[in-house]
Amino acid sequence: MRTALTIAGSDSSGGAGIQADLKTFQAHGVFGMTAITAVTVQNTRKVYDIQEIAPAIVKGQILCLFDDIDIHAVKIGMVSDVALIDAIAEALGQVDRPPVVLDPVMISKSGYALLKEAAQQALIDRLFPLAEVVTPNIFEAERLVGHPIASIAEMRTAARGILDLGARKVVVKGGHSGGAQATDVLYDGQTYRELTSPRYATTNTHGTGCTFSSAIAANLALGHSFFDAVARAKTYISGAIRNALDIGRGHGPTHHFFDLYARAGLADSVSQASPSSLADPEE
Repeated sequence: MRTALTIAGSDSSGGAGIQADLKTFQAHGVFGMTAITAVTVQNTRKVYDIQEIAPAIVKGQILCLFDDIDIHAVKIGMVSDVALIDAIAEALGQVDRPPVVLDPVMISKSGYALLKEAAQQALIDRLFPLAEVVTPNIFEAERLVGHPIASIAEMRTAARGILDLGARKVVVKGGHSGGAQATDVLYDGQTYRELTSPRYATTNTHGTGCTFSSAIAANLALGHSFFDAVARAKTYISGAIRNALDIGRGHGPTHHFFDLYARAGLADSVSQASPSSLADPEE
């Protein structure tokens, strides 16, 4: 069985972080493992607090898994400070590293800072060179390259700029741009591609960025190429948003097992969102 490791924070509401990653891996038939970087106090409304895990424990989680299990892809999500970033970089530098997908999580949907300002340069210097794919949203890409992004052309320029920071391949996600369609820009250093999907009328988009990046990791673990893995992940996250779950009083989660529910004849128990310009396909 193919396997994948997520190095990320825990979401107590179950919609994002390692919980979303594990559900996504399982939905793709990939066995998931975790190295937890932080425990968050959060629900569908907001993040209330974060407790980082000791860097030595994070490093130990990673190394003990690689020592025992063949790992076919790694996804890195929330890493809040320099010490954690250093621990992850040191651990991944000591192993036979599979493709790494780095989701540079910087701020929660409710506005809580998830990456300390002083840690951004460490993220670039230590983890970008280890990553096969980096997946910033528009706001994260703007922060990385230092200029606003308001068009597909500017998304392309940002993708090239992020490659110059040390990444090998980039997906600039267009979920926060306006309009009825959401377009992502993919760049591998030679070729640009654009993937477009409808925007759905739902506010239940908690964890979409985590889910999208872990879907890319799962597809890389399954042996798909970069462009194919991202296209498959885009199809998956669009279905998960279209079938999003109305759980909680804030931003509910996407439905990670929508396809399984449909095949099991349970699709009628989940309402589907209609295409609209109201929702963000990816965080």
